[in-house]
Amino acid sequence: MSQLKKLASQTVLYGLSNVGAKLINYLLNPILSYALIDAAGKAANGNMALLYASITFLNIVFTYGMETAYFRFSANKEISKQTLFQTSFTSLFFSTMVMSMLLILCNTSLAQLIGVDKAVFINYAIAIVAIDTIAVIPFAKLRQQEQPLKYAFIKIGGILTTLLLTAWFVLYSPAFCKAHAQSAYAQWITPLSTTELLLLANLLGSLFTFLFLWKEWFSVRFNIDWNLWKRILTYSLPFLIIGLGGMINEVIDRIMLGKLVSADALISKTTTAIYNFNYKLAIFITLFIQAFKMAAEPFFFNQSKEKEAPLLYAKVMHWFVITLCLAFLFTALFLDVWKFYIGPTYRSGIGVVPILLAANVCLGIYYNLAVWYKVSDNLKYGVLITLIGATITLVLNYLFIPTYGMFACAWTTFICYAVMMILSYSIGQKHYPIPYAIKKISSYLILTAVLFFAQSFIAHQLDALFLKICSGLIAFALFLVYVVKQEQLHWRQLPFLKR
Repeated sequence: MSQLKKLASQTVLYGLSNVGAKLINYLLNPILSYALIDAAGKAANGNMALLYASITFLNIVFTYGMETAYFRFSANKEISKQTLFQTSFTSLFFSTMVMSMLLILCNTSLAQLIGVDKAVFINYAIAIVAIDTIAVIPFAKLRQQEQPLKYAFIKIGGILTTLLLTAWFVLYSPAFCKAHAQSAYAQWITPLSTTELLLLANLLGSLFTFLFLWKEWFSVRFNIDWNLWKRILTYSLPFLIIGLGGMINEVIDRIMLGKLVSADALISKTTTAIYNFNYKLAIFITLFIQAFKMAAEPFFFNQSKEKEAPLLYAKVMHWFVITLCLAFLFTALFLDVWKFYIGPTYRSGIGVVPILLAANVCLGIYYNLAVWYKVSDNLKYGVLITLIGATITLVLNYLFIPTYGMFACAWTTFICYAVMMILSYSIGQKHYPIPYAIKKISSYLILTAVLFFAQSFIAHQLDALFLKICSGLIAFALFLVYVVKQEQLHWRQLPFLKR
């Protein structure tokens, strides 16, 4: 239990700082979905959905697995921490400069490929990715040196900057520019489209992050240990394929939706925007998975040499699944409340949310299962599973989006992650057996599904929001009671309550 508490502590210290930043970022949802409701606003939201999907891909390419490799090699006491930092940072810095220049030269073609209106949008996106990439290794160094407060301050500060600037540009800047039309600010801002303003807010937020890492920049020396660099690349490059495949599974649906759902550009972007906003209602599962990934990666590597490591991994999975189920129910049972998080114009896609929540449960379990090929250096299986998932995503979306629209995207996401989860478990048990409590874990997943469908049926018969909430609370309480009974624990013995 002490190791579980250690992982929980690391999740709080390192994961939740990043999750807090992402949570603040999700506050942009109501601003954008309530304020941008005209045709131009919907087009801007559609552009941003496409650009964010593209930025996610570029982040994977630009970092090519170096963060994971940094943690892996930082656990090696024979390697100088300073040499590792300089080699990793120098590699990322120069590769970022080269890739950024090449992509900017192709910005017009990229804009047409992605489906956004202007090539300048691509320039903004590349600048954001470049700044964020250069900061990857300094942030990894902060985590490795156990400086969670500084890490959290910088991360959350950058997102707060983006949030405040977005609110200013969307809600207040138009009136200010109208009242001060001759000011330098108005003459600069007025010609910019809504999409450019949203991208500008993101770029300035990234610059804030960059500037507040100033102490780390003073320690930078552009040196490479070529032998170490080759070892790092040998380990990191498979994660480029895994990362790209993962991003295909995560974000390609929005790009394909915009391309395939309709021949009308406005309808396509509107549908993409609706799907994108409802996708974000899976926030609690998404944020928990992100927090867990940040804490678990160094934790799993540090424990990999211990004799009891497989048993520890099984215990982690056990409580991880329970938490995922709670996060699913917390969202799915109260959709009649969470729907107010997005504007009325975008609520027509609320039906995809439970499907996406279930998909993210499978994804979370897959991430936990993936420990076996990381610690046993069987990365080829990680690549294989990821490529199978990406193939499922591409084929099913291509076949069914023209007929079923955003629901095809949601069901494809669920099928993809479910298949990856099953494959990872099946292959992993042959190469790195871990004694997961399959029967008990399955019982939690089945009960979660039963409670959701039962409560959804009951809530559909009710008119009053209060009664719908009460039915959700009852279902949620039933799951908690079942967990306590199955684990034969008192409340204070639960890992997240025990002090």
